[in-house]
Amino acid sequence: MLMAITAVALGLAVLVWSADRFVDGAAATSRHLGLSPLLIGMVVIGLGTSAPELMVSALSAWQGNPGLALGNAYGSNIANIGLIVGFVALLSPLTMHSQVLRQELPLLMLVTLASLWCLQDGAVSRWDAVLLLAMLAAFLTYSIIRGRQQGSDKLADNTTADLETQAMTLKRAITWTLVGLVLLIVSSRLLVWGAVDIASAFGVSDLVIGLTVVAIGTSLPELASSISAVRKNEHDLVLGNVVGSNLFNTLAVVGLAGVIDPIDVDGAVLVRDWPVMAALTLALLIFGIGLKGQGRINRLEGALLLASFVAYTAWLVYSVIGAR
Repeated sequence: MLMAITAVALGLAVLVWSADRFVDGAAATSRHLGLSPLLIGMVVIGLGTSAPELMVSALSAWQGNPGLALGNAYGSNIANIGLIVGFVALLSPLTMHSQVLRQELPLLMLVTLASLWCLQDGAVSRWDAVLLLAMLAAFLTYSIIRGRQQGSDKLADNTTADLETQAMTLKRAITWTLVGLVLLIVSSRLLVWGAVDIASAFGVSDLVIGLTVVAIGTSLPELASSISAVRKNEHDLVLGNVVGSNLFNTLAVVGLAGVIDPIDVDGAVLVRDWPVMAALTLALLIFGIGLKGQGRINRLEGALLLASFVAYTAWLVYSVIGAR
């Protein structure tokens, strides 16, 4: 047990560090290759911050623990909105200026609703997974076309400012990208082994471990980057990280895991986890766009999001204790 706990702690620490290096390197490499700042902010950073979830879920499915993969994806979405947006909004109210994000928030809600269709028969089959990946391909295509056509946008301005503060040569950017990727794979393997071992020792499902320890851990890169962005007054980058990460978690993470190994969906996902994810996504949509057109997540709304996350986590813990 002590070895498993050590593996989870070490795996999470290396995962967070390597994810940060991977995102910085990938973003800088993309800038050297001529990608627009808007496209980097929309796609590269969003995919990069979902890299921990992607690696952990792929390895979980490969090793025969698809429940951990699904819990990691949905739990990370819940943590991204409830914990990260809620906590950051308490530090500083978030104002959304980006028109691109105003378009992506409804898209995230639609993707969340579409994911329910894949769950309703009690399994994410390979065909369901292929559908999710096809939706991801459509989103990426749309993002690339829009990134080339879109003029000035606040998200692009935030991304440009962030890239300029950590400028690096192409050689260094590629090096950090590769180093980050290798360490992501190694730390993910360590984390999955430890998490599955702990779940077995305590007699809880890998779904619950994925929804709690692993989900919060793999969301730490988004939390760190969001706190850094809000200190620079880059509010749209904070929200862009969360929206992009949640889109990739729902489509890429679950889709890839389902292709590797079809996922049997625990009934609790339909009555507990998915509804919480959908409710938080709807709240983010309403707060982010704003009823009067000026989206602003104030401290009260941030406190509501954070309280929802704490209540949900307490619910999970109680469900485990109550089952004993």
